[in-house]
Amino acid sequence: MAQFIPRQAFPHYGAIPRSYFLGHHRAGLSKMKNMLSSIDYVVECRDYRAPVTSINPLFEEALGNKRRLVVYTKRDLGSIPKSPTQKLLEKKVRSFDPKSAVFFVSSSSRADVTQIIKHLRDDAEGPDRLVGCRVLVVGMPNIGKSTLINHLRNFGVGKAKALKTGGQPGITRKIASPVKIIERESGSHVYVLDTPGVFMPYVPDADNMLKLALCGCVKDAVISPVTLVDYLLYQINLHDAQAYKRWSEPTNEVMPLLESFARQTGLLGKGGIPNIDSAALHFIQKWRAGDLGRFILDDLDAEQRRRDDPDQKARLSMSQALKVERTTRKNKPDVNTTNSS
Repeated sequence: MAQFIPRQAFPHYGAIPRSYFLGHHRAGLSKMKNMLSSIDYVVECRDYRAPVTSINPLFEEALGNKRRLVVYTKRDLGSIPKSPTQKLLEKKVRSFDPKSAVFFVSSSSRADVTQIIKHLRDDAEGPDRLVGCRVLVVGMPNIGKSTLINHLRNFGVGKAKALKTGGQPGITRKIASPVKIIERESGSHVYVLDTPGVFMPYVPDADNMLKLALCGCVKDAVISPVTLVDYLLYQINLHDAQAYKRWSEPTNEVMPLLESFARQTGLLGKGGIPNIDSAALHFIQKWRAGDLGRFILDDLDAEQRRRDDPDQKARLSMSQALKVERTTRKNKPDVNTTNSS
């Protein structure tokens, strides 16, 4: 039997959308900027499974020099908990933010927030006013902001969750009311404010768009689920091709894998024909739940080399990204005109 050789690059079949910058993203970002004068501290959430790709450059410019704390969410889904590999990965990720306090939290455990509460209690001292210290929590869509706030509230003041959460982006559409997470005898309590997830106006790299889609930062309908599974298969094979052995031998071909997965999990249409789109969505959900390997999508060593190389192109600034978005929208063909021709 020939040795299986995984793909070393992902071929992009067809056009991959490069943006998911919706109206409430733009409105939420504008509101954040306008209320900065009343904010004492910013907590920026990123997805541990894509710790580099889930950095939104819009926040760098929009939120200025406010004191910042970086929280990488869903740690338990990006590496085996408490393993030597996890410690090594966290060390690399932490090195990307030398000027900020960095924390890692799991998707289901509230215990991870204890150090965040301690840090905020010791460091987030707001001005002398009745509202106490106000902390703005920001991040990409569906990054785990509301879940983090619920855990902070539960651990900090012993109360049940205050914010609605869900598996798809768009649950939070506007900046929420302040939620108390720390009580002080002086009355200068610490409050956090949830914000709408804000996507980037333009994602230059198609691979990054696919990573963000896999992590759930865009709605599942934006990119074909079969294309997403093909990219996920490419990523899984680079880490552990045995992760899907229940349904298939190691393969680089997505359609036979999805057909086998659909038949073995009962995802069939009329006449017993495999429902490929449904199978693809279920396959993606299994990875998001940690059932198809726990690994980081970004190449951390390549990112470190990029940061160390002064000749490497910098990330798009906010103004550059918005300009690209406007140009792309302007040049997009008119659907009505296309259909009528």
